[in-house]
Amino acid sequence: MTAEELRERVAQFLASHDPATTDPLAFLRARFDAGLAWISYPEGCGGLGLPQSLQPDVDRLFAEAGAPTNRPEANGIGLGMAAPTIVAFGTDEQKDRYLRPLWTGEEIWCQLFSEPGAGSDLANVATRAVRDGAEWVVNGQKVWTSVAHLARFAILLARTDPDVPKHAGLTYFLCDMNAPGVEVRPLRQITGEAEFNEVFLTDVRIPDSQRLGSVGEGWKVANATLNNERVSIGKSAERETGMIGVVARTWRDHPELRTPELRERLLRLWVEAEVARLTGSRLRQKLAMGQPGPEGSTMKLTFARLSQQLSGLELEILGEHGLRYSDWTMVRPESVTFTGRDAGYRYLRAKGNSIEGGTSEILRNIVGERVLGLPAEPRADKNVPWKEIPR
Repeated sequence: MTAEELRERVAQFLASHDPATTDPLAFLRARFDAGLAWISYPEGCGGLGLPQSLQPDVDRLFAEAGAPTNRPEANGIGLGMAAPTIVAFGTDEQKDRYLRPLWTGEEIWCQLFSEPGAGSDLANVATRAVRDGAEWVVNGQKVWTSVAHLARFAILLARTDPDVPKHAGLTYFLCDMNAPGVEVRPLRQITGEAEFNEVFLTDVRIPDSQRLGSVGEGWKVANATLNNERVSIGKSAERETGMIGVVARTWRDHPELRTPELRERLLRLWVEAEVARLTGSRLRQKLAMGQPGPEGSTMKLTFARLSQQLSGLELEILGEHGLRYSDWTMVRPESVTFTGRDAGYRYLRAKGNSIEGGTSEILRNIVGERVLGLPAEPRADKNVPWKEIPR
């Protein structure tokens, strides 16, 4: 199918589903069924098996027609991480059950990976899943879980075999956040919000039908999720979107605060942001051909660095005005935003960018070892059964 044929398909869909008169949820479900949700996904999964590069054009046509959105600001984990993992590793039944309500925004997803003792070293997770007939009984604690207070489902990494090395004893599950034994508690951040949560799992029963991939294959599945996460966090499809767009507008609106030194820094960061944007476009083309590789780590690294440098530059441009902070009220937001509110919020929120989605230190190791081919760091626990590792 050519780009022109795809545009005609969108036009035909809009002619038969007028956004002004069609119920928003019915519209989104129909768009998914027509393969116009994720056009690079297989047919039956909301897509048409077309190049990912055509997606922005489709999204633009729907936006111009006033089509309803699927709450991407609230469901970034579902759209950017859970969905591609389910497409890659899920059974036909799992794809049929989870993908459409995920894309339409009916079901929000969160990520139960990190733990108090297993953040950067994710393979060290201690949350246990024990087989009990057709179910698994899960006990443990997860932390830094964005939008868990809104989520209907979670992608969960748990240890199913403590007698083998840590990477080999993990299994990946799809966890119902409404199941008995799931408790979500807010974690207040430096911004004042409680966007993150800690989640306690006590005798939570998960049907084996909600296992993604084979038993013991959790590390392989989780790596696919993390690679998608880093591409998702680091992406920027349009020029001057994201933090560079915010700072450029601040510069435009405050000519009285400009200095030659600030102008020089802004231009340098603009060039770097544009290089990152173009690199991201190339990476998404690679993603359309299969699962993303470790190169996604470079995008996440660059995103975190630029976000922190740009938010700091914005404060310097604003001078004393940048010290104002609009609201310190503890709220549990319905979406994750990097560029919202005021300059003070953006500066503080950017501090988390080098931690979430993989710390910058760990990502540099990944780039060094898997992209540049440098020798791996010594790992004394690599071949030791997990239960024998001091914790």
